[in-house]
Amino acid sequence: MQQPAAQPTTPQTATEILDPAAEYLKRRKTALWVTVALLSLSMVVLAIGLISATRTDNVPVAGYYPGITLSFGAFLGIVGIHLLENRRPMLMAAIIFISIGVITSFFCAVVDGIIAAEFIDRRPLLEGSCEFYVSGSGYAYDNYYTEATCRSSNSACKLRVRSNTCYCCYLYNCESPDYHAQYYEFTGVSSCWDVIHLHRLLWASVVLNLLGLFLGIITAAILGAYKDMVSRKLFSGPAPPPHILYNPTQHMLTYAGFCPSGQTLPAYPNYPLPLQVGYQSQPPSQAPTQPPSQGGSQEQGGYMLTPNAPVLYGSSYGPFEKPPPYAC
Repeated sequence: MQQPAAQPTTPQTATEILDPAAEYLKRRKTALWVTVALLSLSMVVLAIGLISATRTDNVPVAGYYPGITLSFGAFLGIVGIHLLENRRPMLMAAIIFISIGVITSFFCAVVDGIIAAEFIDRRPLLEGSCEFYVSGSGYAYDNYYTEATCRSSNSACKLRVRSNTCYCCYLYNCESPDYHAQYYEFTGVSSCWDVIHLHRLLWASVVLNLLGLFLGIITAAILGAYKDMVSRKLFSGPAPPPHILYNPTQHMLTYAGFCPSGQTLPAYPNYPLPLQVGYQSQPPSQAPTQPPSQGGSQEQGGYMLTPNAPVLYGSSYGPFEKPPPYAC
C-alpha cells in the first residue's frame, strides 16, 4: 500500500520570527507616524473651523472644537513616545484626549452638516436674488440700520437690515416674521459670496471631522498597543542587582542573595550543651586521652557524651569582646 508523501517542512526563517527589539522599534515608528498624521489633520480641522466661525456673525459653527482636543491629544502622544520616564502616564493622557476628540468630531460633524444642508439655501445666492447692504463711510455696522422693502406672494413688508449684511427677501416670510426655517440674512460679511464660501467650508469641515473620527480611533488603538508593549518590556526586564542590607548590630554590609543555601552546609547532630556554670572543655591538644567506658560514653562534669560528639571549645574572648561578624 502506497503511503502518502510527507509534506516537506520548511524551517522558520529569521524574518518570520521577529526580534522583540525590532518589533518594539516597528511599533514605535508606526505609532509616531500615525500620531503625526493625526496632529496634521487636527490642525487643518482647527483652521477650517476657525475660518468658518469667523466668516459670519450669526451662523454658529462648531467644527473647530474637535481640532483643539485632537491636536492636544496628538501632541501628548508624540511627547509620550519620545519620553524615557513617565511614558505610560503621558500615553494614557494622550489616549483620553484623543477619545474625547473622536466623540466631539462625531457630534460636530452632525451639527455642521445639518446647518449646511437644512439652514443655508444657496439657490437664491447663486441666482442673484439676494442683496448686499453696506452703510456709508464712517458708520459702524453694529450701530447703523436701514429698512429694506421685501415682497412675498402679494404682500410687502419692511425688513430692518444692519450694515454689511447679505439678505434674501426670497427667504423672508412677511406673514410670519418671527419664524424662518432658513437663514434669510447673513451679518458681518463683505459680500454675498462669503455665504457661498461659508457653505463650502461647512461641508469641508464635516468631511475633515469624519476623517478625524476614523484616524483618531486608529491612533488611540495603536497608542494603546504600544503602551502595553512598553509596560511588558519594563516589567520583563533583567533581574535587579542584589540589595545591600545594613545590619546595625554587626556594623557591616551584607549582600542578600549571596549566602549559600542550607542544603550546601554539612549537617551535624544537635547536642545539648552542659548546664553547669563553671564547665569549660579543653582544646583537643590538651584533652586527656582515656579509653571509652563500656557503656560507650564518657562522663565529664556529670554529663554523658557519646563518642561521636564533636569537641567543644571554650570561649577565648573576654567579656567586652565580640566575635567576628559573619555574612551568613
